[in-house]
Amino acid sequence: MDNKLKTVVLDRDGVINEESDEFIKSPEEWVPIEGSLEAISRLNHAKVKVFIASNQSGIVRKLLDYEILNEIHRKMLSELAQYGGHIDGIFVCPDLESECRKPKPGMLADIERRAGLSLKQASLIGDSLRDIQAATAYGLEPILVKTGNGAVTSHNKQLPREMPIFENLAEAVNFLLTRAMN
Repeated sequence: MDNKLKTVVLDRDGVINEESDEFIKSPEEWVPIEGSLEAISRLNHAKVKVFIASNQSGIVRKLLDYEILNEIHRKMLSELAQYGGHIDGIFVCPDLESECRKPKPGMLADIERRAGLSLKQASLIGDSLRDIQAATAYGLEPILVKTGNGAVTSHNKQLPREMPIFENLAEAVNFLLTRAMN
């Protein structure tokens, strides 16, 4: 594989794990979408850095705190490790008005700065319009998955015309890895 595909940024809820209209407020509520953990592991084994960029407004809404959020992420990382995978960085922005909150691209700039890398040829995989807007605003390749809110989002007229849309993270990763090998 050539090194065109170096970094992938993932939204969390609705992409890696099941979405909830009530927010994911405990480790017990965090349930991986079938195939998502294996897909992340495949990216890791292809030497692709994987970051999570997730708004997590449940914190400012007082539905959970950082301690519980960290417990949720420990569960996610533990389950991912069972597939030989890892996450290179988890970035959250719970503030409702902040520049880091998607659809604004501040969290992506933060990933670049804090990880010391360029997202120039990176892809962002999300399930909502705000994910796609953040990716487009910062120059990442937007990719939509139909899990979580993605099935509804896929009909949104504001989506970029030629944007790839996949059933789930596993299909999106298959596309990225296959394309990188060609």
